[in-house]
Amino acid sequence: MNTDFNIFAIQHNDVLPTRGGVLIAEPFMKDAYFQRGVVLLAEHNDDGSMGFVLNKKTNFILNDFFPELEQVEKIPVFLGGPVGSNRLFFIHTLGEKVLPGAVQLTKELYFDGNFERLLEYIVANGSPEGKIKFFLGYSGWTPGQLKNEIKENFWLVSRNIPAEPILQADNELFWKEALGQLGSKYKTWAKFPKDPDLN
Repeated sequence: MNTDFNIFAIQHNDVLPTRGGVLIAEPFMKDAYFQRGVVLLAEHNDDGSMGFVLNKKTNFILNDFFPELEQVEKIPVFLGGPVGSNRLFFIHTLGEKVLPGAVQLTKELYFDGNFERLLEYIVANGSPEGKIKFFLGYSGWTPGQLKNEIKENFWLVSRNIPAEPILQADNELFWKEALGQLGSKYKTWAKFPKDPDLN
């Protein structure tokens, strides 16, 4: 009996993307921005999708760009994606009362808001670790593009990742942890080599 069984076969789950949802890259994605990446969606509608890669830290420190933060503990900046890489974005748990104009993503997480008030908050309260996360650039999809990528098994979708690990994520370990939360089938993905041709 001749059985063709590919141990590296992958298939997306059937969860639909939404604002505040999370995209988890399939194990063999080669794209430098998204390889072993986890993306928080800040927007998803008929006009397209926008999000931020959560676990790709850059060598930039926010304090170097704003003199008022000189005395504050160093604040890392993450690589949000390939679009608008000269622009700074942020997510947070401060809410609209602290940062007017903030857009709610989940019960705990917000996107954007008054930046001057944000800087004032950091200066007054010290390190924003665990409350605010900064990104250079963002990840964007045209109408229908993300839906097609999910159908082609580029992404898994999760809606159950709390704010704390999202704000603290900074490396590939978070990708593995996010996969593990989706069950044993996807936990196995975390053990796949980045390039199965090398095995």
